[in-house]
Amino acid sequence: MEPICAPATPLLSSSVTIIRVSGDNLGNLFEPLIKLPDPRNATLCSLKWKGYHEKALVIFFPSPNSYTGEDVVEFHLHGNPLLVRRFLEHLGDLGVRLAVPGEFTKRALFNGKQGLLDVEALKDLMTAATDAQIRQAQARVGRLPDWIINAKEEISQLVAQTEASVDYGEDEGIALHINKLKTSAKKLKDTFHVEQRRSTVAGWLRDGIRVAIIGRPNAGKSTLFNVLAGEERAIVTEIPGTTRDVLEAKCELAGLPLHLFDTAGIRATDDPIESLGVARIDPLLQMADLVLHLVPATDHQPDPETQAFIEPYPEKTILVRNQCDLAQCSGICISAKTGDLAQLEIALKQRFCGEFSPDACLGALATERQRDLLSDMVCQMELIAELPENVPPEIPASLLQGAWGLLTRLTGEDRADLALDAMFSGFCLGK
Repeated sequence: MEPICAPATPLLSSSVTIIRVSGDNLGNLFEPLIKLPDPRNATLCSLKWKGYHEKALVIFFPSPNSYTGEDVVEFHLHGNPLLVRRFLEHLGDLGVRLAVPGEFTKRALFNGKQGLLDVEALKDLMTAATDAQIRQAQARVGRLPDWIINAKEEISQLVAQTEASVDYGEDEGIALHINKLKTSAKKLKDTFHVEQRRSTVAGWLRDGIRVAIIGRPNAGKSTLFNVLAGEERAIVTEIPGTTRDVLEAKCELAGLPLHLFDTAGIRATDDPIESLGVARIDPLLQMADLVLHLVPATDHQPDPETQAFIEPYPEKTILVRNQCDLAQCSGICISAKTGDLAQLEIALKQRFCGEFSPDACLGALATERQRDLLSDMVCQMELIAELPENVPPEIPASLLQGAWGLLTRLTGEDRADLALDAMFSGFCLGK
């Protein structure tokens, strides 16, 4: 394939900038510029082009033992952005074009150096914003999960058995043992069901949970927001209406990544700015995954105006009593002021993790594409498990071929219908 290049580090003033090049026969291509050093040895070389003279570390990774599976060369230049641009221009003169985002990893996938699940995990790692998201992405990099390996082995054997009964059943007396097949399908379905539940939690770990904090003025919303965010992001005073706009922060609680939204206290007001802040709450509630209705422990009942706001969203709203250090209360009780959030942590784990802990879901399927295919695999096994005993072997054979196709689409071995360009567009140029 045609050679490509890109900065593998940000194009900013720095001590070192790395330029990565991938392609076939790079030794011949770079002959006018440099004699490539021995493989995998960082070698100080002199580069001369168009009046420029640069000393750079050069590392050569020959095909096929490189990131992309092609020849790969890294140039470690001084990190002057103008110097780097001039060097990239010279590479263009040599016939090396600038890579599009993710093109190095795309070539690694096509050349069998990366699996599709690895590529998706790598993309998540590049965009992770919390420790939980980093751990989730790293747990998915490196190899296929054991359950996928076992499922591929099991389904491949079932495909062979059913195909044999279709092709040679009458002539060779090879019968289809439908009950054994249904038992195997049920075991696979149970495995896929467990992975479905784990993948739901993994999805929250990957994408984060959008949490809107809502309540009357002085309910302690901004105090809770600051405690969760780990810094004084919101101004906290005794004056009602201090918060007038939506504030955002990313944090973790109970091992779950949260995207927090602090909102203006809900009340009737003549202040036009405060009214604008209140008006922004409803669109926020529509997109939130969870609404924390914060009610002071000293209030005998929730504020009616706030109740009216959250009435359309009962399925994603939980009532949290704040200031439990000042009064006894029932339900989910916290003290944002003292940092006592234990009951809120328990409530979040129960709601978003169910019987699993976040750590138990590290490495589970996490993207929407993966979860959709997993759901289809469950349906496929259910169809096989419910087949009548006198079914012709062609039907389970077809269903098993479909299950095998879903597995290969999941792992990337069948790339016929993958929207790869959209996936790789999220990578940086040098990746």
